[in-house]
Amino acid sequence: MTDVALGWWGVPLALLGGAIRASTPFLFVSLGECLTEKSGRINLGLEGILVMGAMSGYAISYLTGSPWLGVLVAGGVGALLGVLHAVICGLKRVNDIAVGIALMLFGIGLAFFLGKSFIQPAAPMLPSLDLGWWSGIAQVHAALQVNVLFIVGLLLAPAIAWGLRNTRWGLVLRMVGDSADAALAAGYSVNLVRLAATAAGGFLSGIGGSFLSLYYPGSWNERLSSGQGITAVALVIFARWQPMYCVYAALLFGAAGAIGPALQSVGVTSGYYLFNAAPYLLTLLIMAVTCSPKRALVGAPSELTISK
Repeated sequence: MTDVALGWWGVPLALLGGAIRASTPFLFVSLGECLTEKSGRINLGLEGILVMGAMSGYAISYLTGSPWLGVLVAGGVGALLGVLHAVICGLKRVNDIAVGIALMLFGIGLAFFLGKSFIQPAAPMLPSLDLGWWSGIAQVHAALQVNVLFIVGLLLAPAIAWGLRNTRWGLVLRMVGDSADAALAAGYSVNLVRLAATAAGGFLSGIGGSFLSLYYPGSWNERLSSGQGITAVALVIFARWQPMYCVYAALLFGAAGAIGPALQSVGVTSGYYLFNAAPYLLTLLIMAVTCSPKRALVGAPSELTISK
């Protein structure tokens, strides 16, 4: 492999690499939240689940030497926090948005408390696949280093979309999200279905967190998430509650996050911090565009809090 001065041609290559790496947490968290919201419940505690997943995955990888075990434990911790959210929201006169905010603060605080001793040690990282093997250019190899979790996320999205359309559990989940009364009349427990959906969403969010600490950026610290969990909620709305659209939106957000480093690589340093804020500016722009009364809630489950 040789280093070649690609100039401005390196910018789209850097954006591609950034989209692949930075989109993975968005992908898993948004798919998880899509499942949760399809049941008629919104979980604003994703940031806490993401950070807790990052910490627990990193800790398990360090203690056991197995990053894949860390991924599974991170998913399990996320599922437990999802169950906690679902159980509390199942009580009478409890607002799921307020519970989500409390869960976010609880998850972040617990992760910071338990993760103090894991900030300095180096844990084994997740391996990657070199999809740039065909090229002798070092930049191509760097851009096309793809983690297995990204591929899993790409395969998971159409699987979830198919399941929601063509399976009994998908029909029940959508029924609960669109009409709790109809689900009760059909003999299904609304709280149980929502608990399962929220737990599944938490599991995927926890895995998204483990990617942050075990691959990119690949360390555990208290500023790891940068609001990706909260951003993923806006991403689901932008994706119109469709799993495949979550993939496209996650890639868009990932590419937006790579704009700053890509321009810096060709010597553009003016406005660097503004370019780094691109994902957040994109979030504000998306929310402003989709707030139209005719478009804001297209595709939203009828039982979702924001639909009422």
